[in-house]
Amino acid sequence: TPVRREDLLTVFSGSADLQPLSRCATAPPGGASAAAAVSRYGPSREKANLENPQIFQICEIKNNFSAEYAQSETEGILNHLLEETRKYMNHLGDYDVIVIGAGHAGIEAAHAAAVLGAKTAVFTMSLDAIGNMPCNPSIGGTAKGTLVREVDALGGVMGLAADATYLQSRMLNKGKGPAVHALRVQTDRRRYNEYMKHALEQTPGLAIHQAEVVALEVENGHVKGVVTQLHGEYTAKCVVLATGTNLGGKIFVGDAWYASGPDGMHAANALTDSLKAAGLPLRRFKTGTPARVHRRSIDFSKLECQPGDPDSELQPFSFLTDAPMHNKVECWIAYTNPETHKIILDNIQRSPLYGGMIEGVGPRYCPSIEDKVVRFSGKDRHPLFVEPCGENTEEMYLQGASSSLPEDVQNAFYHSIKGFEHLEIMRPAYAIEYDCVDPTSLEATLESKVVRGLYGAGQFNGTSGYEEAAAQGLLAGLNAARNALGLEQLVLPRHTSYLGTLVDDLVTKGVMDPYRMMTSRSEYRLTLRQDNADQRLTPIGREFGLVQDDRWAKYQHTQQILEAERRRLHEAHLRTADLRAAMEAAGLAPAAEGGIAEELLRRPEISYPLVAGIIGWGEEITPMLAERLETEIKYAGYIARQDRMIREVARHEKTLIPEDFEYAALTGLTLEAREKLARIRPRNLGQAGRIPGVSPSDVAQLSIALAGKQQK
Repeated sequence: TPVRREDLLTVFSGSADLQPLSRCATAPPGGASAAAAVSRYGPSREKANLENPQIFQICEIKNNFSAEYAQSETEGILNHLLEETRKYMNHLGDYDVIVIGAGHAGIEAAHAAAVLGAKTAVFTMSLDAIGNMPCNPSIGGTAKGTLVREVDALGGVMGLAADATYLQSRMLNKGKGPAVHALRVQTDRRRYNEYMKHALEQTPGLAIHQAEVVALEVENGHVKGVVTQLHGEYTAKCVVLATGTNLGGKIFVGDAWYASGPDGMHAANALTDSLKAAGLPLRRFKTGTPARVHRRSIDFSKLECQPGDPDSELQPFSFLTDAPMHNKVECWIAYTNPETHKIILDNIQRSPLYGGMIEGVGPRYCPSIEDKVVRFSGKDRHPLFVEPCGENTEEMYLQGASSSLPEDVQNAFYHSIKGFEHLEIMRPAYAIEYDCVDPTSLEATLESKVVRGLYGAGQFNGTSGYEEAAAQGLLAGLNAARNALGLEQLVLPRHTSYLGTLVDDLVTKGVMDPYRMMTSRSEYRLTLRQDNADQRLTPIGREFGLVQDDRWAKYQHTQQILEAERRRLHEAHLRTADLRAAMEAAGLAPAAEGGIAEELLRRPEISYPLVAGIIGWGEEITPMLAERLETEIKYAGYIARQDRMIREVARHEKTLIPEDFEYAALTGLTLEAREKLARIRPRNLGQAGRIPGVSPSDVAQLSIALAGKQQK
């Protein structure tokens, strides 16, 4: 089992104060490739031999070498130790792909890899935590709902799980344009966990293990397998890291802190050491979660009710879901007040965030309640959304009130809120700090540039949110499987999807705080709507082996329905009298004259239901498909203009840059541009132009250099 070079040298220089064998770490490529660990036995060799003979044997090897010899002959010694240590590992399996973590990223990664035919295993610290929702029990939202639809269109499972376990469904931003419409559902968190666990159990070719992975095995810069806390060794051609906030996790509540993952799970600290030793550039991020409170302690008469959409307007996440939908619960809105803010500000020094205890960078777009009060001091109140955690529990989630303040302060400021005067906290709010990777060290396939065959997904890559995690997990799992099977990997350009935009942002621009997907991050959002995710991505999913026959048949049938109705609208003519009567009945100013249905739909005041009231609804046209047709017709000119822009940008995307291209020789580029291009290693000219610090003139110089290289 590999360790760090410095740990080995410590062993050879006489120290016996190291981690136990099960906590060994992985060395960087070209460095140490074996493991040595010594428990705290002191000078008693007899006791060491009796109580831990494998450790004793490694210690004995030490006596044959001096520290100087160890430094000069490190590689040979380490190789010998590798063979010695492997005698005590229990080799338990060989896989094409191993996924570490079974949260939202790990689920999609494991499912995708197994569906592609790779022999796959997923490791989780607890089978009961598969698909856990340690923060908000909801799926979707602005931009996030589009990501869920994209995961579904590619063959993932998040959309199906959300449809099967939702409590309340709402379409957000309906008063705005279709590019920002966003589906969001409140979910039963326990049923979601059960659904996802069963979905993995039913996936052919997927093994599920409850075990903590404590180390990677890396040789010659390529991942070779993993080691568990129980000394189990599993080989793998590729490994996906989907560790969430467990990796190096630390919980903060006031001045109290302890090593932990979310929801009482223990932290994965040994794996952090392994990744650091492998050379991965890790950093610390932070997030938080609000308190969970008892329903009976809330006075709902003092809160605003937030019902879901009418049942007739509900839409599913999955393009495969046909079952009728019905909202089951209501959500509520409470508000902070000046008294709440005073309590928080009077105790702000007791917050570990402001007291300096927390090192990690928190999310810009999901601040804690103390952050809101400090940063937006001019606001008299902030909304808190009171949401149920499930049908069969009395726990309520207070969205918008995450905090790391001490429990007594939490009680005080919650009780100052109207409707919360007698609030009973069941689980206090807390902040959690965790390790993640610098995503610029990843390829656009989500494969590490440092350790080949190693992929990252979700919060490990510096993002926040279940939906962002699931989307990355699907891509990482798909590419890990295709890599293991010797097939071409998938890179999604920005113009294809929010997932492509997200990944390009991560690997090209990097992140300074946890990344959250937003519609404003995409320059192509009019074409990247949630309603056409299947049209954009299902053919790609089919080509790369993830979309199965049932989904493909449903997709083809839907396209036939849309094409047939588009032809009918192009040919149907509405008489002036009929159109005027329909508009007057709808309370609209009557049109001057009738015309072709498709042309009439371009007018902002005329809707598909109004036209269909005259010529009849198209065969198999649902309200969801009707809305999609209307959007494509009304915005056809804008969509065409965006398509032209995409084709223009595609020219740069097609100009590939060799992996070994030497940027240092391009003196026409700024020093900053040369340094960043050499570090990030963009795949093409388009990606190079999106790197912060690389100017248009730098791109022009690079383009000339690439053209000259091709001519040679």
